[in-house]
Amino acid sequence: MKRRLILIGTALAALATAAPLALHAQPIEGPLRIVVGYAPGGSSDRVARIVGDKLQAKLGIPVVVENKTGAGGRLAAQQVKATPTGQSVLMLANPAVMVVAPLVFKDNGYDAERDFTPVSQVNDYEFGLAVATAVPVRELSHLVAWLRSNPEKANFGVPATGSLPHFFALMTAEKAGVQAQVIGYRGSGPLLTDLIGGQVPVAFDTLDTLLPQAESGKLRILATSGAKRSPWSPAVPTFKEAGLNLVATGWNTFFAPASMPKDKVERLATAIRDVMQDPDTQRKFADAKMTPVVSTQVQTVAMLKAYRAQWAPVVQKSGYQP
Repeated sequence: MKRRLILIGTALAALATAAPLALHAQPIEGPLRIVVGYAPGGSSDRVARIVGDKLQAKLGIPVVVENKTGAGGRLAAQQVKATPTGQSVLMLANPAVMVVAPLVFKDNGYDAERDFTPVSQVNDYEFGLAVATAVPVRELSHLVAWLRSNPEKANFGVPATGSLPHFFALMTAEKAGVQAQVIGYRGSGPLLTDLIGGQVPVAFDTLDTLLPQAESGKLRILATSGAKRSPWSPAVPTFKEAGLNLVATGWNTFFAPASMPKDKVERLATAIRDVMQDPDTQRKFADAKMTPVVSTQVQTVAMLKAYRAQWAPVVQKSGYQP
């Protein structure tokens, strides 16, 4: 009897130890949808597809990227917020959707903090200031002088109104002492078309978007927004090196609807973190001239809190009204 009780106790202990592992090993119900609020081919879309392909292999379920464009990414957030409980869906979002929009729109149709659960940050990125080849400057200080002498040409193009490049353009104008008009486009494609064609002299966009055109000689990048020079463009100075004390970066982060069960969020966060540690994933990000980030869910939450504290005063001070 004593031996039988020992065996039963050992078995129960083994079951208790295995239960959390079994729970963790429960599969994610497929398909998994990744909703992106921007058109195919842009930075966010590329990130979603790189990670989505790896998640499909890792989780063993179909992973589908959906491009829900419109309203600067806010339509995608509204759609994901309304996802019925039980469906597997993530949103890949940037600061424009999760930090800026809640500060400037009276009714977003979603609450960035209440309606979503941060899952994992996957990359960060810098901005670049680019000029058309017809603009007769090759350094940021020369551009500032040229704009002061030609105030009617102080037009700054950005990929979208209310985007982070929009507010960074306003910050640049203020630091440079230039009265600039910020012109919002419907995405990077139309912005670059007008920049290369000479319809707008100056553009602010993500560095990975600007670099291919710069490398082909269609535009010139005068400065980048990171704290140090970008590994993708080491010959280009930072804004600080070029004389304007500005540093700014953006990010892409996965969010789940608040209705998603906590254990499912944790499993997805772990899977994404594993994917981001994969050397092949990191190589794909490097090929796309983007910096991969390996982050836990706790680190992602802390990053968002700090980022909101940094940018809220900037957005509010701008007085931007949609």
